[in-house]
This record gives sequence, structure tokens and C-alpha cells, in this order.
Amino acid sequence: MDKLSDRVKRLGYSQTFVMSNKAREMKASGIDVISLTLGEPDFDVPDNIKQAAFDAINQNYSHYSPVPGFLELREAIAYKLKRDNHLEYKPTQICVSNGAKQAIINVLAAIINDGDEVLLPAPYWVSYDEMVKMMGGTSVMLPTSYVTDFKVTAEQLEEAITEKTKAVLFSSPCNPSGGYYTYDELKSIAKVIAKYPQITIISDEIYEFINYETKTTSIAQFPEVYEQTAVINGMSKAFAMTGWRIGYSACPEWLAKACEKVQGQMTSGANTVAQRASITALQTDPSEYRYMIDAFKKRRDLVYDLIQEIPGFKVLLPKAAFYFFPDISYYIGKTLNGTEIKNSDDFAMFLLENAHVGCVGGFSFGSPECIRFSYAASEEDLKEAMRRIKKLLEQFS
Repeated sequence: MDKLSDRVKRLGYSQTFVMSNKAREMKASGIDVISLTLGEPDFDVPDNIKQAAFDAINQNYSHYSPVPGFLELREAIAYKLKRDNHLEYKPTQICVSNGAKQAIINVLAAIINDGDEVLLPAPYWVSYDEMVKMMGGTSVMLPTSYVTDFKVTAEQLEEAITEKTKAVLFSSPCNPSGGYYTYDELKSIAKVIAKYPQITIISDEIYEFINYETKTTSIAQFPEVYEQTAVINGMSKAFAMTGWRIGYSACPEWLAKACEKVQGQMTSGANTVAQRASITALQTDPSEYRYMIDAFKKRRDLVYDLIQEIPGFKVLLPKAAFYFFPDISYYIGKTLNGTEIKNSDDFAMFLLENAHVGCVGGFSFGSPECIRFSYAASEEDLKEAMRRIKKLLEQFS
């Protein structure tokens, strides 16, 4: 008897964790593997945030919080959204969750019925498609490429809208491409979506602080779609708080209440100590944490110079986040050391097994011709990883 639900059988495993686990297993067996798989800052949590957590423990914040989070934290989030994004949200429009991933799932659970369509500009974060499946929806992929800077146009988006379209889900800055939509690009997209009031925009802005050019724009800044937009963010990337599991959504009041309703039946409030520490993080001037962004930029520039020397790679200079997403279509269809490369997942495994460098294939990102490297690693590891890949691939160029 098959005891698993159809819903679970539809889901795939996160390719990011599949590759990181494989790299970990090889390393445990004594192989010198450099893993550039996970999207996790390699910095420690800043001292003032850690001290706030210690203070919360000593003040006995050990009981349940309200489902949408402590009022003081939601006020701090509202303050941050106004300070950094010029967005006006009341605490009642904010729901604090166990990471940004849960914030997205809350929104999808609140709006998606079986068979509803969700537009996913590709490349997209690996979990988006699986989250849509989990809620009974259908993902509609909007392909982009290296040539288009991995971004969709407003015209492309409108062509994909049907009577079944219920949401558009994207990240800007983007994991995995490292690009982001400009003010004018988002303005054009907002004009399109405003014509379809049944569509909710789910704007994942978790990488907003890790950018190397101008400040990014939130699509919620455009009044015509403010009431259609759920802004997703969290503490993991900007503050190196990945394990603290604090994310949040900022939505129209009707949707915020629905997210609270969903979360109340799933996990209730997020970790109370992490919530209290997050208040301190959000109230601190962002310049205090700029040293992490400066270090990422230095690494980005280092890897960009080295990766251009690797034969067969076509790569853009990332403007944000901490990933490279090179197009490796040159190698697709080839046989390398007896390994047939049918797509970028095969190529990623080939690099892991032959160069002992871990990365993630682009198939689960919706871009089967690309691979993703995280440069949230030491400069020494990044230099050695690029050296190994170059040495391996020079045999086949």
C-alpha cells in the first residue's frame, strides 16, 4: 500500500541541498571538496544582535508570542520599510514567520486554489515551483536568458496572463542570477498587473541589502499595485541570521490577516528570542553592517576576473546577492570523461566529481543551461575553486 499523498509525491527535493549533501559526504570520506552550493553568508551574527538575544533570554522571553509576531518587532519592520523602501505599512499589515520561506508559503496558501496559475520568471529560486505545487497550483515558467540579463519584460508577462493566473512570484534582487529589476522595468510591470486585480504580486526582496550599485526598488512603491503586492523579506541574508529563522511579509490588510490565519494553524509565532534580537537588527543603522557587503563585493570582483578565464562559460557581472550564474550551454550535449552532459545538473555533478567543486545545476532554477556558484566563501577557497574548474575544462575546450 502506498501511504504517501499525491501532494508529497509531486514534490521534488531541493537541488541546493542535494548538491550540498553530496559535497558534504565526499568531504567526510576524505576528499578535498570546496562547496559553493548554499546561499548562506559566512559571517558571524553581529555582536549587538547577539547581545540582544542574550538580553531576551535573561528577560525571560520564553513564552509564545502573538501569531504575527511581537508588536515591537512589527513596528520595527514598518520603520525599516519606510526608512529603506519608502513604503507605508502598519503593524497590522505585517506577519512575522519562521523564515522568508514560510512567509511565501503563507501567502500562497491564502490565495491559491487547485489549478490556479502562478507566473514564475525564470530563473527563480528552487523552492518557488515546489511551493506552488504544494498549494495545488500550477507554475507557468517565463523563460529568460543570459542575453536578456535574466529578466522578463512587461510584454512577456502580459502575454502569459490567463483567466487562471492568480499570482506572479519573483525575487529582486534575484537568486540565482544576482540581477535586479530597475525602477522603470518594475513600473512597466506594475502597469500591466494593475489591469488584472485578481493577480497578487509576491515580491521576494530578501537580498535587497546585498547590492553593489544603487538601492533596489520594491514594486510595492507603485500605488497602482500596492494593494495587490505582498513584500517578502527577512533577517537571514543582510544580518547573517540564517539559522535564526525570522522572515516576514508586508501585505494589504486582507492578505495579512489571511497569512496570520494560515500560520496560526501551522506553527504559530516565530522564535521569541530571535524576534527580540531582530528588533535590534532592524533599528540599527544599515551602515553598521556594511562591512559584509563590502567583503562580498571584493569576492565578486575576484571571481568575475577568474571565471571569465574558464573556457565555455558566459557570465554576467552580478549586481546584487552573492551568486554567479554562468551559461554553460557550450558543454551541453558533449561527453566529458565518459559523462554525457544532458543538462546543467549533469554538468554540476561532473564538476563535483572531477574538480571537487560543488555548485548547483540550473534545471531546478528554471534555467537548464546555467549553473549557480555562491561566492559566500573565503577568497582562498574561491581562487582554488576557479583554478580547479579552469584546469579541468581546458582539456575539453
